[in-house]
Amino acid sequence: SPPLPRPAPSLFPPPASPQFWCPGSSSGINAEYGHGMDMTRDKLCSLVRKWQTLIEANVDVKTTDGYLLRVFCFGFTKRVNKQVKKTAYAQSSQIRAIRKKMVDIMTKEVATEDLKSLVNKLIPDSIGKDIEKECTDIYPLHDVHIRKVKVLKKPKFDASKLMDIHGEMGGQTDENGEIVPVTGEFVEPIIQESV
Repeated sequence: SPPLPRPAPSLFPPPASPQFWCPGSSSGINAEYGHGMDMTRDKLCSLVRKWQTLIEANVDVKTTDGYLLRVFCFGFTKRVNKQVKKTAYAQSSQIRAIRKKMVDIMTKEVATEDLKSLVNKLIPDSIGKDIEKECTDIYPLHDVHIRKVKVLKKPKFDASKLMDIHGEMGGQTDENGEIVPVTGEFVEPIIQESV
């Protein structure tokens, strides 16, 4: 029998699947109030290989808008060009130094952002690229990623603040999806001649 057809690539989930939740919306998907973000298992398993050192770090940090997040990061040591040795293992002192840099960079990047702009940083994984660049002088790294972000504590929910963020305060949307200001008076709908 012929082999089964493979599913289309679009059916596979992205490497990092953000799960953001918004108490003000019925759909529940939003970047303003989050449950967290996690990297998918197949992406994690594809990165882990033999003959290299896995370096992991995590840090608890508070964003500017009051969310307490636990951010997890990992990276792998890399063989340099023209290296004869098969392995690329880092010494324990190098691992400690790299882990300290990871924690410092994650703290600096997350503490200066609000949750919305942090999500925009996490999607292209710019924090992982910064860590990779900074740690090159200690030991060259590759595949440095933010593996997981957990929301430990959320600030008190404020509906007016949520509406300000979305820019929909005192407005309604028309058929085209554009925001229309509301005066507060009842307006009789126009009677249609045909349906």
